[in-house]
Amino acid sequence: MNHNLDYDRDGDREDALSADVIASQLQSSLAREEEMMKTYLILSERIHDNAELKDRLVNFAEGNAKRSRQLMDELSKEL
Repeated sequence: MNHNLDYDRDGDREDALSADVIASQLQSSLAREEEMMKTYLILSERIHDNAELKDRLVNFAEGNAKRSRQLMDELSKEL
C-alpha cells in the first residue's frame, strides 16, 4: 500500500468533520429512523389480512427503535 497517497499523510486534517457537523448528521439520521419507525407501525396496524407482513413491519420498527436508541446514545456522548 502506498501511504504517500493517503489524504492525511501530512497530518493536515482540512477535511475532518467538526463535532457540530457530526451531531447534526446524527440528529438528522435519528429523525429519519424515528419517521420510518412510525411509518412501519402505522402500516402494521392497518394490515388485517397478512399476518406475516404485519410481523415483518413490526420487526422493521423494532430495528428502527434500536438504531434510534443507539443514535441518542451517541448524541448524548461528548463528540
